[in-house]
Amino acid sequence: MAVDIVTFGCRLNAFEAEVIRREAESAGLSDTIVINSCAVTNEAVAQARQSIRKLKRERPGARIVVTGCAAQTQTAMFAAMAEVDRVVGNDDKLRSSAWRDARDAFDISASEKVAVSDIMAVKAMAPHLVDGFATGLPRVFVQVQNGCDHRCTFCIIPFGRGNSRSVPMGAVVEQVRALARRGHAEIVLTGVDLTSYGADLPGAPKLGMLTKQILRHVPELKRLRISSIDSIEADDDLLDAIADDARLMPHLHLSLQSGDDMILKRMKRRHSRQDAIAFCDQVRRLRPDVIFGADIIAGFPTETEEMFSRSLDLVEECDLTFLHVFPYSPRPGTPAARMPQVAGSAIKERARRLRAVGEAALRQRLQAEIGATREVLIESEGQGRTEHYLPVAIAGERVGSVVSLRIVGGDGERLTI
Repeated sequence: MAVDIVTFGCRLNAFEAEVIRREAESAGLSDTIVINSCAVTNEAVAQARQSIRKLKRERPGARIVVTGCAAQTQTAMFAAMAEVDRVVGNDDKLRSSAWRDARDAFDISASEKVAVSDIMAVKAMAPHLVDGFATGLPRVFVQVQNGCDHRCTFCIIPFGRGNSRSVPMGAVVEQVRALARRGHAEIVLTGVDLTSYGADLPGAPKLGMLTKQILRHVPELKRLRISSIDSIEADDDLLDAIADDARLMPHLHLSLQSGDDMILKRMKRRHSRQDAIAFCDQVRRLRPDVIFGADIIAGFPTETEEMFSRSLDLVEECDLTFLHVFPYSPRPGTPAARMPQVAGSAIKERARRLRAVGEAALRQRLQAEIGATREVLIESEGQGRTEHYLPVAIAGERVGSVVSLRIVGGDGERLTI
C-alpha cells in the first residue's frame, strides 16, 4: 500500500503534503500514514490525536508518522502515543533523508521515535517543485515563503515554522512557468507570513516585485491568486499589480484578527482598526471589484463585549465577504495564555455571532452577483469559482477550463448559472 497523507490546517500544509508524499514514497515507505498536523488551536491538535487513534484502529498494521506544526511544538506528547511510530519535524518533513531514516528505523524496530531538529536554526528555504499535482488539476499552490519573524501574543506558529525565509524569485518564476505549461489554470502563492517575502534574500525584494515578475515572465499563466496577507506589509508594487493586471485575482484574504485597537495592541499586531479600513478603501479605489476575506479571533483575553462589538462592526466597515473565525484558544508558551481569559461560554457565543454576521455578508455578496458575467474556473464536474473565489454550481463544462458564465441565481451558499 502507498503512503497516505492526512493533512490538517492551512494551504501551506496542503502544498507540503505533496512534497511529503513524493519524498516518502521515493524513500521506499509503504503502508504508512503520515499525519501532517496543525497547531493553530487546541482543537486542531486534538483532531490530530483523534485521527491517529481512529486510523490505528482501522489499519492496525500501518505505520503512523506524525509531522507538521503540532509535531514540532508538542513533540513529546505525540511521541508518547502508543499508536505513533515516528515523529518528524516540520523542516525535516521536506527532506528525503528524514524519510529514509524513518524507513530504516522501522526496519530495525528502533525505539527512538523522534526526528525533530531545531526549527529556529533553519535559515534558508529550498524550492520544492511538486510533480505530484495531477496534470490538469485546476488550482495548485506554490510555496514562496515559510516561517514568521513576528511574535503575536496568541500565536504558536513561529515555534512550529521557525523564522521567515523565502524562495528566490527566479526559482518561484520557474516553478510557476512549469505548472502553467502543464495545464494548471490558477496558481496560488502561499506562505506563513506571505507579505514578509524577500526580506532574507539579496536585495530584499518584496511580494509585489515577485508578483510582477511572475505576471511578466509567465504570460501563459491564466490566473494568479495570493493567499492570506498582512495588510500593513502590502507594498506599492503589490498594489500596482492589483490595479493593473486582470490575471491577479480580485480577492484578498487579510490577517485582521480584531476590530478593537486595544485588543490589537495586546495581540502585538502592527496595524490599527483604521489601518485595516484604510487599506480596504485604498485597494477598492485601485480595483473596484475586489472582495476581501479576513481572519478574526473571538474571545481574545481581556476582550469585553464592547471590544468584541468593534470586530462585528469591522465586517461591515471593511465590507468583508469571507470570514474565517477562530474562537480564541490558549496555546501553551504564548504570552496571551497568561493574560486574563474570557469565559469559554462567552468565546463560543461570540464566535457564533461573528460567523452569523459572516454568513449574512456572504449571502449578500452572492445576491449582488446575480446578473453579472464572471470568468469561472471549473474545479470539478459540479462546481467552479469566480475570479472573486465565489462558488458556482455548474454542469457540463470541462474541468480545468476558465469559462465566461452569466450568473442567474443562487441558493444562499453557491451561485447558479
